[in-house]
This record gives sequence, structure tokens and C-alpha cells, in this order.
Amino acid sequence: MLEDKILVLDFGSQYTQLIARRVRENSVYSEIFPYNAPFKKILDFKPKGIILSGGPSSVYSKGSPIPDIKVFDLGIPILGICYGMQLMAHLLGGRVAKAAKREYGRAELFIDDDSDLFEGISSKFKIQNSKFKTVVWMSHGDRIEKYPKGFISIAHTENSPVAAMADKKKNFYALQFHPEVVHTEKGREIIKNFIFNICGTNLTWTMKSFIETAKHEIKEKVGNQRVVCGISGGVDSSVTAVLVHEAIGDALTCIFVDNGVLREDEAKKVENMLKKSFHMKIKYVDASERFLKKLKGVKDPERKRKIIGNEFIRVFEDEAMKIKNVSFLAQGTLYPDVIESTSFKGPSATIKSHHNVGGLLKKMKLKLIEPLRELFKDEVRVLGHELGMPDETINRHPFPGPGLAIRCISNVTKERLAILRKADVIVLDEIKKAGLYGKIWQAFAVLLPVKSVGVMGDERTYDNVIAVRAVTSVDGMTADWAQIPYEVLGRISNRIINEVKGVNRVVYDISSKPPSTIEWE
Repeated sequence: MLEDKILVLDFGSQYTQLIARRVRENSVYSEIFPYNAPFKKILDFKPKGIILSGGPSSVYSKGSPIPDIKVFDLGIPILGICYGMQLMAHLLGGRVAKAAKREYGRAELFIDDDSDLFEGISSKFKIQNSKFKTVVWMSHGDRIEKYPKGFISIAHTENSPVAAMADKKKNFYALQFHPEVVHTEKGREIIKNFIFNICGTNLTWTMKSFIETAKHEIKEKVGNQRVVCGISGGVDSSVTAVLVHEAIGDALTCIFVDNGVLREDEAKKVENMLKKSFHMKIKYVDASERFLKKLKGVKDPERKRKIIGNEFIRVFEDEAMKIKNVSFLAQGTLYPDVIESTSFKGPSATIKSHHNVGGLLKKMKLKLIEPLRELFKDEVRVLGHELGMPDETINRHPFPGPGLAIRCISNVTKERLAILRKADVIVLDEIKKAGLYGKIWQAFAVLLPVKSVGVMGDERTYDNVIAVRAVTSVDGMTADWAQIPYEVLGRISNRIINEVKGVNRVVYDISSKPPSTIEWE
């Protein structure tokens, strides 16, 4: 599985994980190292090629991230993206300067050399003034004024005379735009050309090979000890449990903790699936009162996440003490969880903590097993299919680890949670009836911390407001608000107001990620 590898050096872009994902889509293994990874670590990784990510810095700014210059002497292909391109120009003798006009968002790219990096895709471009043209996604304020010795310009925009450049002798390529995002029309093909045509990699990384490797690593790590796996009700923890069970069988005990902020009938559905389909040992723990007591009066979302994360670990440790020879805790941490929680493998900005990353106790009594840590949500679903899990489970919309606590904005109480659960059931029910569930990445209700005036019958009301959130996405890193038909939204609103006591107004969230996140907290 690891014979052919592409290394991504992270310079702080929020899209760095997408680069790795685009490589893995082509059945080639990819990892992300921080920009300042020791040169020996890069050597030991033995990559077939290196991709330099984008980032928020300017190459001329004080403290801007700079890698070990020796990476350019490895004799392997390198692709620089956005900041990575400017860095390549800066370090190899070119000149970078502030652009007269910044480029953010959509831009038209004119291809000047349709070989190598752009090979085989130029025929699909529109032709204008004898030049091939395509749409790309830009995000930069600097531009290349002079490319380094040995380089030539292979594409330009109206604003950037060097929007792509190459030193074909050394197999160094660079792009001012972001091929990893879906907004770049032929971005996937460009990355594919780099990893196959230029780096010469083979198809060696598949989900089947991932399963075999992960099972081997879990067996080696666990030995003759035992593992507990925290089941939260989501896809990630369920897939983690099945994968670990495949590796060590009855040495795994699953602990389903009812934290009081789960969806309607969550515990019953997941417990039945794992017991009936996979014959796992599952222990149900009702800790709802314990969690709600800790959350009482807490309004700050970061505190909610930390409280729930810490309490999960404490509950697991309490229950694990009742099982002999337990040394490990398995949980379903994913790539997006990690990059949004910390500056993992690079200097990217922290957006929010996740309960199963930022909430971990400093002095855990159990060691962690996180077999999904390098996967995206859609890859986890593919993994679930390979493991034989039912579609109903693996195709469920994502559900946050902190549960309804971060959809119940401000105070979390039993009464407010009851209102939110009833509204959430209606949202999903109408989405499914309309045949939209499989087309939407995530849909849910949010209980707002405000009340509004209304009229029911002949009486004035002063009740709660429910926000409906629904987005479309590929991997959760970026998302657009779902354009649900008005009649469906109308049915959702009508049912919530009529069926959920204490609600007199429903609003629909039409913000995208970025700048908003999918969850409200």
C-alpha cells in the first residue's frame, strides 16, 4: 500500500487536506507533513513527489514559513500551489511582488503550454484567441514578477502573467491557482497528471489495502490486551468499532454512552445494528444526568465541547476499569476533526475544537487507537461499505460528537433539548419524504437563544425560534447551502410550528462554508 507515496508539505492552507484527498482519490497514498518537517523525516518517507500547499502568508512577511531548502535537491518532482508557487520562485531565484490587483475566487486561465501538467485536458477547454481557456479558483495577493532560471511560464490570467510555471528538466511545476478545490474545472485532471505522468506513481492505495494494513497495525499495537470503543451514534464511531472488531474480535468491548444530547432513538438504532449484524459486545451506559449537570449554565461552545469530550473520557475510563486488561480506547477521529482542532501537521488556523481531539484529558489512563485519523468522511463511508455495514448506517448525515449541545445554542436544558429533538425529527422526515436525503450532506434543526412574537389563534405568543440548516458538500471541508424547494421548506415550517410546542417561528440558513461553518457552534 505504501510503495508509491506523495508527500504534501503544509504551509497553513485550509485546503491542505483536500490536496491529500485528491491524491488518494487516484489510489495513491499521501501524507501531510508540516512545512518545517526535518529533512531526514522527509527522506525516510521516500516520496515519489512533493506538493507544496497554499497558505495565508506572503513570502516576504516576517516569520513566513520556509521549508528545508534541501527538498529541492531530492531529484523528485515538486508541485507548488499558490503560496507554494511563490515560495518556489522566491527560494530558487525568481521574484515575487504584490499584485496590482488581487485575485480571489473565479478566474479565467489561459494555457500557453498544453503538455505535461496540462496534457490531455486542453482539448476540453474552450478556445478563445487561439489559446486554451478554463476556469480556476484563485486566492492570492502576490504574483510572480520573474520566474527562476530554468523555468518557463505555461499559463497566465489577465492579472497574472505567470499563473503556472515549470522547470521541465527538474520536473518542478507550480500553479498560482488551487487545483484541489471543486471550483477549478479541471483541477482533478491536473493533479492526476502530476502524480502519474510526472511522478510516475502506480495504483497501490485502495480501501481494501487500507483495511488489511489497519487491521495489522491494530493487532500489533493491542497484542493480548483489550480495547474499549466509545460509540457516539455517528458513522465514524460505528465504522471504527467494526474495523477494530475485525482486527481483534472479542477483545473489543463497545461502550455506548447516552450523554443526554443524542438524537431521537439514537442509542437503540446503533446498538441493534452492531449487535445483530456484527455480534459485538456492547455496554449501554445512561450518563445523561451526569452530562447535563456539567453543561448546566454553560453557553460558550468551546466549553461545551471540552466538557463533553472530557466527560466522555471519564465515563470510558470508569467503565473500562470494570473490564480486565483494558489498555486502549478506540475512537473515530477523522482528518477534518484534526485539522480544525489544532495546527496538526502544519500552521493552519484553529477554527474550533472537536470533542474527540481538543477535549482529551492530558493524563489519560488509556492509550488511543484512531484508525480513521487520516480519512475523510466520504472515505469512511467507502470503508463502511467494504466492511459490509448497512447503507442505512453508513449513509447517515454527519452528527457532531458534542451532539445536540452545539445545536441548542446557549443554555442546554432537558426542556430545550426536547424541543430541538422534535423539530429535528420533522426536518429529517420531510427531507426524506421529498427524496432529498441522499443529495444533501447534512440537514438538521438548531434551537436559537431568542424568542419572537407570534399569533396563534387569537392570542399573542412569545416563543422559540428554530433555524433549519441544510448543506451540500463533497467532504465537509467546503459546503454550499442546499436549495431545498420552497414547498418542502413550507411543510417543514408548518409542521414544526404546529407540532412542536413552544415554537412560533422557523428560519432557513442560507450561508455557505466558508465563511460560515456547517454547525452553528
